[in-house]
Amino acid sequence: MIDLHTHTFFSDGALVPAEHLRRVEVLGYKAVAITDHADSSNMDFIIPRMIQAAKDLNPHSKTRLLPGIELTHVPPELIGQLTRKARELGAQVVVVHGETIVEPVAPGTNLAAIEAGVDVLSHPGFLSEEEALLAARMGVMIEITGRKGHCLTNGHVAKMALKAGTKMVVNADAHTPGDFLTAEMARLVALGAGLSEEDYKQIQLNMNGFVDGLAIIR
Repeated sequence: MIDLHTHTFFSDGALVPAEHLRRVEVLGYKAVAITDHADSSNMDFIIPRMIQAAKDLNPHSKTRLLPGIELTHVPPELIGQLTRKARELGAQVVVVHGETIVEPVAPGTNLAAIEAGVDVLSHPGFLSEEEALLAARMGVMIEITGRKGHCLTNGHVAKMALKAGTKMVVNADAHTPGDFLTAEMARLVALGAGLSEEDYKQIQLNMNGFVDGLAIIR
């Protein structure tokens, strides 16, 4: 199991990174990215602390902690420069809070995130075919989410991604201990979005390949 989109109490989650990591280790995770919500006001506070957490915790855990960030409700015009800044600060996973139908995310956020080359576009709502095609060309992974509300458009997102050949990921968008997905629940989230067993196996390969390409923080 790998999850590239989760939150701690450094934004609106419930756990400190140590407990967060321990809980997914018990669930058998290979890796988890902590991607707390950020904009220009707090990104330089969060990312160094996640890097320090990874340095402290990774030598003592079977599960690899990946320091990341989720750019959230950022004006589309700022997404490119903040993505670059996040990478300069050392974020290994850059997520953008996509155009979910349950929040007033600014139109153009999905496109700006894809053009910026982020790692994951989370819960992108009514992702367009043009956006999905661009994501495929840019290597941006599109999220199938287990999060209540955001998951309402999973079927549409999966359809667009399959049509365009876009890589997908299954993430929990976990904020509390009860939000973490088991391996079986992650599979069911994918199947519930209309994906096949073979599609889900490819998603697992995508996620493993992404994580294996990252340097281990020790």
